[in-house]
Amino acid sequence: MSEHENERGHGLVVEESKPKLQRPPMCKVVMINDDFTPMDFVVQVLQQYFHHDREKAVQIMLQIHSQGRAVAGTYPVEIAETKTAQVNAYARKHQHPLLTVMEKA
Repeated sequence: MSEHENERGHGLVVEESKPKLQRPPMCKVVMINDDFTPMDFVVQVLQQYFHHDREKAVQIMLQIHSQGRAVAGTYPVEIAETKTAQVNAYARKHQHPLLTVMEKA
């Protein structure tokens, strides 16, 4: 056996394994219509928590109003959980029954 083969592991080639990266599971954050939460409050929440501009927030609010629900955004599970909890807590704090839920994307 030559000195070179010994240094390289007896002629074997070893490739470094690369970790397989997977996209995190995604969830939709869905806002549900109710008959009590003011439309302006829903628009404010869409702008504050989901960073929509006013025009997009109004469009989503109208979809919630007319269709009973709409997707506020799609995020990795952990972020969707946080946004759902934050929005629901914010709505309760302001005495509104607005409900936000998560669904698999």
